[in-house]
Amino acid sequence: MISYNAEEVKMPKLERRRLNRWIRAVAQQYGKVPGEIAYIFCNDAKILEVNRTYLEHDYFTDIITFDYSENQQLNGDVFISLDTVADNAKSYEVSFEDELRRIMIHGILHLTGQDDQTPELRAEMIAKEDAALQLWKTIE
Repeated sequence: MISYNAEEVKMPKLERRRLNRWIRAVAQQYGKVPGEIAYIFCNDAKILEVNRTYLEHDYFTDIITFDYSENQQLNGDVFISLDTVADNAKSYEVSFEDELRRIMIHGILHLTGQDDQTPELRAEMIAKEDAALQLWKTIE
């Protein structure tokens, strides 16, 4: 089950059924199936608290993914700062909705085992995000 939750922010407008189909399709490309995935939309203050408490990092970020996956089943908590998503959308000159989808699928890609810790891996991750966003256009 994929759940969508908001903490300390207004829930963004989401096409939940379409998002669920899209997430399943992307997971399938990596030989995975969604299990228990919780998206938690929050503000910068909350994501900074999560980053400090659980990762001992003292900086803002757009997403933090906690991976509890087992075998082929994706399980995890995906925290997304809507403040940072909005800032990034302005910086990259894309819509808030497009940037939010990119960040949401970024979390799924992490759950499938994709990494972005080096410049090379980051470039691969962006290409995979772009491919997933192209797939989004075909999902009804």
